[in-house]
Amino acid sequence: MKFTAALVSLSVASVSAFAPLSTTTTSTTLSAKIDGRTVESGTVVPTNNFILVKVAPAVEETEGGILLTGKAKVQKTEGSVVSTGPGKTHPDTGVLFEMPISAGDNVVYGTYDGTEIDIDGEKHTLIRDDDVLVRFEGDELTLDSCSTIQDAVLVYVETKEVATEGGILLAASSKTESRPSTGKVVKVGPGRCATNGERMEMEIEEGDFIKFRDYAGNEVEIEGEDYTVVRALDILAKF
Repeated sequence: MKFTAALVSLSVASVSAFAPLSTTTTSTTLSAKIDGRTVESGTVVPTNNFILVKVAPAVEETEGGILLTGKAKVQKTEGSVVSTGPGKTHPDTGVLFEMPISAGDNVVYGTYDGTEIDIDGEKHTLIRDDDVLVRFEGDELTLDSCSTIQDAVLVYVETKEVATEGGILLAASSKTESRPSTGKVVKVGPGRCATNGERMEMEIEEGDFIKFRDYAGNEVEIEGEDYTVVRALDILAKF
């Protein structure tokens, strides 16, 4: 994937990756590979609403103790936020939308999102704030430790036919069939910002059952269960 200048800026200032981070816009000491070029000194500073993430190591052993090698290793799409840009500016109003993610947060992002770079021999990626599916506290992603950002909604997707309290059947599904597009809301983000920068109230609450667009959202596995992260605009109805 081609690396573009819009993702980061380079400067000669050098800041340790382990130094305390006092502002949202931060940087990290680098010896980076960018499009095959080694940058010997300077800093990687994300611009706009980009986020620099140190990618979590691949899973090299199954729960049963089987060692995975080569392509069999499970590549994680999660990691720790090293630094962020200041946020994006609305093209018409000029309002700055501040970043919903801070350095030190742990995030899960989409499988095909991000532009990878190598920093000090370790895998990093640059993603947008919109690419973040969930963030979580601590070393492990659990339902209690995670939360959604902006207008994202975390939905528990049923894998067998069940009935809601109102008698509406939720269809069964399997890994070989189309992903289900109904489920129960378990986490709700604070809402997306309007053009004037004010937060818009969410129509969805935890505990609602929702119907969303077919193939919308991204799957996330949490504690062995399948969930889907859906944006508010893709939700068709609640019941």
